[in-house]
Amino acid sequence: MPVVQLTQSMLQTLQPMIGRSRSEYCDDANGVPGLYVLVSAGSPIKTYYLRYKDSTGKTCHQKLGRTTELTLADARKQAKTLKAEITANGRDPRAEVKAQKAVLTMDELWKEYESFAKPRKRSFVRDEQIFRLQVQPTFGKVRINLITRQQIQTLMAKLTKTGLAAASVDHVAKLIRRMLGLAVQWDKLDRNPASRIELFNVDNQVEHYLDDAQLQRLVSVLKDYPAKEVALICMFLLATGCRVNEALTAEWKLIDRSSRLWRVAASNSKSGKSRAVPLSDAALDVLDQIGTEGKFDYVFTNPDTKLPYTHIRHTWDRIREKAGMPWLRLHDLRHSFASMLVNAGCSLFVVQQALGHADSRVTQRYSHLSSKTLQDAANSASIKIQEAMQRGV
Repeated sequence: MPVVQLTQSMLQTLQPMIGRSRSEYCDDANGVPGLYVLVSAGSPIKTYYLRYKDSTGKTCHQKLGRTTELTLADARKQAKTLKAEITANGRDPRAEVKAQKAVLTMDELWKEYESFAKPRKRSFVRDEQIFRLQVQPTFGKVRINLITRQQIQTLMAKLTKTGLAAASVDHVAKLIRRMLGLAVQWDKLDRNPASRIELFNVDNQVEHYLDDAQLQRLVSVLKDYPAKEVALICMFLLATGCRVNEALTAEWKLIDRSSRLWRVAASNSKSGKSRAVPLSDAALDVLDQIGTEGKFDYVFTNPDTKLPYTHIRHTWDRIREKAGMPWLRLHDLRHSFASMLVNAGCSLFVVQQALGHADSRVTQRYSHLSSKTLQDAANSASIKIQEAMQRGV
């Protein structure tokens, strides 16, 4: 370790000592004790370092910067300040660097989140998509203790400008908040910077209910549609109010004709709990027509592939176009089933049980239909009263 009188001009000419791949040139007594320049053979890069001893007496080396980034005067000033902090306050820069490197990056946190959430969350596939497409490009390599609330809000604004729907942007923020919240629970982070992020909270619930004429038109199309199996699936959705995935994964072993019940397995239920679905005459009629009982395990099996259907959206697009209702979604058949129950006088509690809602607040979306039914009932009473009054005149 040669001790030389470092000057700004000589930094360009420093080379490793003969026979060595690298050498440390220490600042002389007129400089800052511990400051040196590291020079490596075959590399034009020269780097300032400060050598010091930590609280245990171990010799440590703290990088200050490259000679192309710092002047010698700046390096001496920085080294002198750092030495004063080490001596007076017991600061250990290397320990700080090691501690920083021990903090998880967002990518590393995702791996731990994946192990935790995948077996617990039915919508984990959606989480994976959100992280890969919206979160990882910005925060993947960032250590989680360096992520700020402002950075998250900036990402939300950026995603909004790209045309991503406000509700979808909220899902991005919620995933980040969930991940960082778990990091706090796991003692990997002191606080969650996303805990008070303001969301857009857009009410994007869209529900369409078929009126009598629309229902008749749709049923008429389904009755004679060439793709019979898909048409029967649609009829089954309308007759039971089940979710599409529940219907496509229905198995014959879970259908009890004698008690007119179909048990939706917990693994196929959105709530994660099994439930019994009553089978109406219309639903039983579908089961009679489908023709797969005793031949296949799944009720709705594609006769060509001999495998259960995984989706029917393309055929459904053609069906709704033919019915003159291009706006009608498959999920709207579930909404229409609920509206028929409510308008028949069923309570919201009954609707909740029929639809398999785990939370009654979800069923409240149909409360306005209930109010209409009550209003119609009140009007019926009003008609009777008015007739009585006219007879009394």
